Amino acid sequence: MALFLRYLWYGVIVRAVVLVVLGLNVRHRERLPAAGPAILAANHNSHLDAMVLISLFPLRLLPRVRPVAAADYFLRNPLLAWFATRVVGIVPLKRKRERDDEDLLAPVSEALARGEILLFFPEGSRGEPEQLAEFKSGLARLAERHPEVPVVPIFLHGLGKALPKGEAVLVPFFLDVWVGAALRYAGSREAFMQDYRAAMATLAQEERRAEWS
Repeated sequence: MALFLRYLWYGVIVRAVVLVVLGLNVRHRERLPAAGPAILAANHNSHLDAMVLISLFPLRLLPRVRPVAAADYFLRNPLLAWFATRVVGIVPLKRKRERDDEDLLAPVSEALARGEILLFFPEGSRGEPEQLAEFKSGLARLAERHPEVPVVPIFLHGLGKALPKGEAVLVPFFLDVWVGAALRYAGSREAFMQDYRAAMATLAQEERRAEWS
């Protein structure tokens, strides 16, 4: 039943909103992974971000494409927890340890071991509309743990205007998705984050050039 609801949610409702109500333009779609394990690392301005990213994949991959999301937010009550885990399909991630030896990245590592494609937002939480916030080092720690897994930078534009943080009313606004070339961990967290920031800056510049051309 839950899988049926997930197909209904993403295959009908989400795609209707993204493709018909808003409109979507994807650049470099061929860079998206055809199978897992993989990590899509995107900027984060809206609850729509994960919905849009999942809509980029064929429905046959739907059970394997899952957003990593804050457990304290999405599991805060039973109804939201059921919808988030069974329909949206999140991988819940704790933001604070309950024990000194607790491995916060364990659920994400387990998902990658199952061959899943994970959506990861290195900013941590939704920022100001259409502005990049500081990228946190959790992405580098994850890449260090799984150096064989490709990390694909994704730059999203327009979602912070379509449904910004704190708003509940959808505003029709055309969306752009820019897919970067996959990155691999090469032995240094700092170097990896520098490469990721550079890739995101390049994608943002491509978006600005396209906007003014």
